[in-house]
Amino acid sequence: MRHRSPLLVVLTIGLLSLTALSVAFAGDGEGEERRGGGGTGHWMQSRAPVTTPGQATYAQECSACHMAYQAALLPALTWARIMSPAALGSHYGDDASLSAATINEITTYLTRNAADQRGDRRAQAMAAGTPNLAGPGETLPRITDTSYFKREHGEIPAHLVQDNPEVGSFSHCNACHRRATEGDYSERQIDIPGYGPWKD
Repeated sequence: MRHRSPLLVVLTIGLLSLTALSVAFAGDGEGEERRGGGGTGHWMQSRAPVTTPGQATYAQECSACHMAYQAALLPALTWARIMSPAALGSHYGDDASLSAATINEITTYLTRNAADQRGDRRAQAMAAGTPNLAGPGETLPRITDTSYFKREHGEIPAHLVQDNPEVGSFSHCNACHRRATEGDYSERQIDIPGYGPWKD
């Protein structure tokens, strides 16, 4: 039986470990983002062009009251629940009722571009971290209740968000994420009002 050199074994294990790490971080973009490199940070943008049918209607109808959240922030079934006529009649405390044709157009856009319809890792993480759909009489699901959102925002103190009159709530993404409306939630685009850039 031949004995292998301990140095050769250590080098082999080291190379395998480095290979595994590079595969784990490949394509994520977060590593590049944190280092200030070439990661785009635009992981929420739709794979479809800006002129996707329904997107203009969605932006017009929904951004009248709040930021038009990217479809990739929630899975398709969750969007379908939020866009049901009953849910729109009591849309997080407001009446956001729409015509049947408009509901159909917006719902089609949202469900086709939802988190669970995309192949990228972060959208899949959003889909996997979405709580069970609320049942009848329960509150509607919220992006801020997803485990991915909570993990990403868990270390941010309340006084910078809820107690900050210029922010008020984690649901006001574009208050701190300067390019949230473009789908860019990268850390280098964060500027918390009254505090400044956020650093991990």
